[in-house]
Amino acid sequence: MTIRQVDPYLSFDGDATAAIALYERALGAEVERIMRYGDVKEFAFAPDHASRVMHCVLRLGASRVLLSDAPPGMELAPASRVHVSLDFDDPAEAAAKFDALAAGGRVLYPLHDTFFGATLGGLTDRFGISWTFHCAVPANKA
Repeated sequence: MTIRQVDPYLSFDGDATAAIALYERALGAEVERIMRYGDVKEFAFAPDHASRVMHCVLRLGASRVLLSDAPPGMELAPASRVHVSLDFDDPAEAAAKFDALAAGGRVLYPLHDTFFGATLGGLTDRFGISWTFHCAVPANKA
């Protein structure tokens, strides 16, 4: 068996819908599929949990990010060692999306040119998800 791809999975505590809206606006993400707890008729979830996201697939360019709100009763750790890395081919697009996603969050290190021929930046969005932005400098400009 071969691994076809690896998708990051982001967990939220009731604010996945707002995160989806931010990622659509800031990154141009597209919802490929979304299911809410209330859509599952086999289980009875509390009414205040029905509108929460049970599973969502977001398309980001050629890649996917999966996300959901935690199930009822499940506690989320406030921080993790996982972050999402985005690789761009256009520095202007990387800068615009970096600024859009950083709004309301925290810039860990601004976009900057590196010694290894790339522009690099890092941030934590307003939901606590860490992101790395990478854009290789074209060979004729290096």
